[in-house]
Amino acid sequence: MIPKETIDRIFAAAKIEEVVSDYVTLRKRGANLIGLCPFHNEKTGSFTVSPSKGIYKCFGCGASGHAVGFIMEIEQCSFVEAVKQLGKKYHIEVEEREMTQEEQQRQDNRESMFVVNDFANKWFQQQLWETEEGKAIGLGYFRERGLRDDIIRKYQLGYSPEKGNPLAAALKAKGFKEEFITNDVDTKIGVGVVGKSEDGRLYDRFRDRVMFPIFTVSGKPVAFAGRILKKKDNVGKYVNSPDSLIYSKTNELYGLFQAKQAISRANMCYLVEGQMDVISMHQSGIENVVASGGTALTKPQIRLIQRFTNNITVLYDGDAAGIHAALRGIDMFLEEGFNVKVVLLPDGEDPDSYAQSHDSTEFIRYIEEHQTDFIRFKSSLLSQDAGDDPQKRAALIKDITASIAIIPDMITRQVYIKDSAERLHMSERVLTNEVIALRKKRAVEREKAKEQQEQIAAVETTQSSPSTPHTPSTPKAAQEPKSALEQNYYNLIQLVVRYGERPIVVEDTTYTIGEVIIYTLEEDDIQAPKPVYQILIDEFKKHYQDPGFKAESFFKFHANPEVSALAVDMIAEKYQFATPDNEERMGELVTQLLYEIKLTVINQQIEELERNLKEAQRTGNWEYQVALLKHQPELLAQRNEICKLLGNRIINV
Repeated sequence: MIPKETIDRIFAAAKIEEVVSDYVTLRKRGANLIGLCPFHNEKTGSFTVSPSKGIYKCFGCGASGHAVGFIMEIEQCSFVEAVKQLGKKYHIEVEEREMTQEEQQRQDNRESMFVVNDFANKWFQQQLWETEEGKAIGLGYFRERGLRDDIIRKYQLGYSPEKGNPLAAALKAKGFKEEFITNDVDTKIGVGVVGKSEDGRLYDRFRDRVMFPIFTVSGKPVAFAGRILKKKDNVGKYVNSPDSLIYSKTNELYGLFQAKQAISRANMCYLVEGQMDVISMHQSGIENVVASGGTALTKPQIRLIQRFTNNITVLYDGDAAGIHAALRGIDMFLEEGFNVKVVLLPDGEDPDSYAQSHDSTEFIRYIEEHQTDFIRFKSSLLSQDAGDDPQKRAALIKDITASIAIIPDMITRQVYIKDSAERLHMSERVLTNEVIALRKKRAVEREKAKEQQEQIAAVETTQSSPSTPHTPSTPKAAQEPKSALEQNYYNLIQLVVRYGERPIVVEDTTYTIGEVIIYTLEEDDIQAPKPVYQILIDEFKKHYQDPGFKAESFFKFHANPEVSALAVDMIAEKYQFATPDNEERMGELVTQLLYEIKLTVINQQIEELERNLKEAQRTGNWEYQVALLKHQPELLAQRNEICKLLGNRIINV
């Protein structure tokens, strides 16, 4: 891992405005800079960069962080990879320190697998260009499909020989371990360019196929797709790399590495199905194109595109079954706020064949003349299926409203409702009510899912080290309203983050603000309402006595992205309670907030007692009722005492 001293140097050198400006156009507004958020679609800039605080914050989607966090989000890379990238930018040499045995093993496994894929990729290309079989069969096939040599080289296409197992032999001769060239389905170790039979024999997985390497966004060969050239019984047209530690087919898009700059320039992405569709369109001059690889679209794939644009045009070849299957995936684009267009190519044409027979100008003209927005396309398509059948038409209307309901922007939803009502000859009010009902149902489902995820996260948090770097998450949605307890707890933790090391005097003894808050919460057994709060508390207790400890910078630059994101939110928050600048008044504020959270907890206990009392009365459990009545005066007295200390009216019950 990278030494802390090196990380500190990079954090000190990396100016947030310089880092963000590589990706976002910023303009000055007062002491800050503002631009369009790169993490969600917006027309009015709510993405703010604060050079003085060294952070960015989007007040639209909630994304926030420091320079390293920004690189993690925008490049979808790990903490270590982001630090290395900034190290290069600011000419700071990055040398990694010794990792734990488990960390080192996992990194070694991943690096070994990338090295195997890199070797295999070069080997496949060598077979294509430098062997008689490769030139006759593989290169002959690509040229027959109309591909130029420069395009074949750009996409690093290759060939795997028909006979024997020469790749397995070459890998073994090179000294690669068997575990990395094969694949274990349980541990996900190994890239699987070589298979292993039941008797232990190694064989080339992609034998007698032309090879299409799949790259990460940064250009590393992460997997392969091999297309067979001779039709064989019980043999699939394509063989793909298995899922592994470095590859999941649901997380990659074919051609994105070659297309990402063109997508950014055009602010538009064309989505097709297969590898040859991508390559032929690229050759014709349309470079901003990617493929789903013949699988159902996933949210990780959609978010890869979203890093470069929110405009997507999906090209179909007119196959009815394929179109109906793809409709479900396109709904996810709507849910993520994309502007989705659909184009049906002429009968008998697919993107590959059409690109072969038309130049980019003709192809783009066809797209512009025939593209339609997705809701209108879906409505037209399903209307043809429904005909005059009342039940099918009712199902059609529900299907259309389901797609409209997931669109996040209210104005866009209303436009589609109005348009669909006219096209379907329906009342606009009926469609609006149906959309509202669907959105309410989805909100309830999301809340249930959120609660389940928080429960899972709480378990996982207790099983992992708080300082271990994690893969960055997607940008946060706008925050839900906090409960009274959580808001009080948040206010206290915000003081720990911003002023945790500052001294205050309590009963003639000097403590830090963080000490007073954290140990009072623990003494009163007030539990953290979220796991990330507890992680932050534990980290403060572990480090607050370190020489030169500054809570704000410690948490802002914390390796755990959850902790860092929470700290940045607390630092960047537009509206904060007034913070006194002298010890006495700061002590008064801390005391007041502690009393307020105690009052909230006691009020909750009183409410719970009253509910239990009613239940005991209803069920005739007199013994439990007597016990509750004995405990009630104690809670009421505690509440009145805290109210006195806060200067509030005493509540007599």
